[in-house]
Amino acid sequence: MVAPEESSSVRPQYPVPEPTQPEPTQPEPTQSEPTQSEPTQPGPSRPQLGQPAPIQPWRPNADGLVAAIAQQWDSKEVLMLAWMDAEALRRTLATGEATYWSRSRGEYWVKGETSGHRQQVRSVRVDCDGDALLLEVDQVGPACHTGTPTCFTKEVAVDGG
Repeated sequence: MVAPEESSSVRPQYPVPEPTQPEPTQPEPTQSEPTQSEPTQPGPSRPQLGQPAPIQPWRPNADGLVAAIAQQWDSKEVLMLAWMDAEALRRTLATGEATYWSRSRGEYWVKGETSGHRQQVRSVRVDCDGDALLLEVDQVGPACHTGTPTCFTKEVAVDGG
């Protein structure tokens, strides 16, 4: 009995990946040259993604944000928690005024811009994982939008301690 000749058109029984060509790379745009795929202003509820951060490590969440904890620089009292992307951090470092990303309004906001309860930033620290910042600030007036000095006023009972 003669074995049938193998045909080159017969596909194997298992999937074989098709050969791929490497995608052409494009040069990174400079800060003054926004790409067409990146808006110059963030859209509603979305900060600018993919922007390099001025500090390392930098590991934002899926929305491009890191938690930013504001702490009174001299008393060490924790004042509030807000969110920052790389652009908010850049603005904060450039101006010395705490600038955050509002998830509800979908825009940047300078703390105290309308209320007068500003945060003058004295230092910025990044945590070991790069997913949170500590802003040591000089708070003018109450930090919380409710009018309290800190947003952390509600104590929760701990039974195990």
